[in-house]
Amino acid sequence: MSKGRAEAAAGAAGILLRYLREQNRPYSAQDVFGNLQREHGLGKAVVVKTLEQLAQQGKIKEKMYGKQKIYFADQDQFDMVSDADLQGLDAKIVALTAKVQSLQQSCRYMEAELKELSSALTTPEMRKEIEKLKKECTGYRERLKNIKAATNHVTPEEKEQVYRERQKYYKEWRKRKRMATELSDAILEGYPKSKKQFFEEVGIETDEDCNVTLPDP
Repeated sequence: MSKGRAEAAAGAAGILLRYLREQNRPYSAQDVFGNLQREHGLGKAVVVKTLEQLAQQGKIKEKMYGKQKIYFADQDQFDMVSDADLQGLDAKIVALTAKVQSLQQSCRYMEAELKELSSALTTPEMRKEIEKLKKECTGYRERLKNIKAATNHVTPEEKEQVYRERQKYYKEWRKRKRMATELSDAILEGYPKSKKQFFEEVGIETDEDCNVTLPDP
């Protein structure tokens, strides 16, 4: 092996050995490669070969898990942990878990606030909108002023008169329509042709022919 390759192999071995000791949990070669490739630029073949060599040298442990090899740090190198230490670690885990949950909740609140702020108008947009509304208000005030100044307002009395006349003509319309219908029905009793032919011959146009309907009373 050349000097350059030997140094590269030693560097990879140091990185992998330190990583497994620090994490102190089992990993497959694929897991180690995925976790370290971006930071250290190690190739997958280098990771696989180096892990196998470290296991052969007794620096790490290797076990088969199904068809996959699992690598982890040699537990003999770590100090024995007492029950009190384990309880302390458990308490620390609980505290850290609660802190993580609190931070996650805060993140959700901040994300919701950010979303709300992102959908709100910016200061320049708000100024533009205010100017637009001011112009609209000015236009409405001018229209209202012109309406109040007009001299052709309809008085309540005039409005009532128009309504009474409308009712009068409405009743007359219905009355004449009923009379015409009754008269045509009486004639059609002895008429040899159809109602449509009769109307065409006489020249009668119905409301329906002119697309006219009686308005609401």
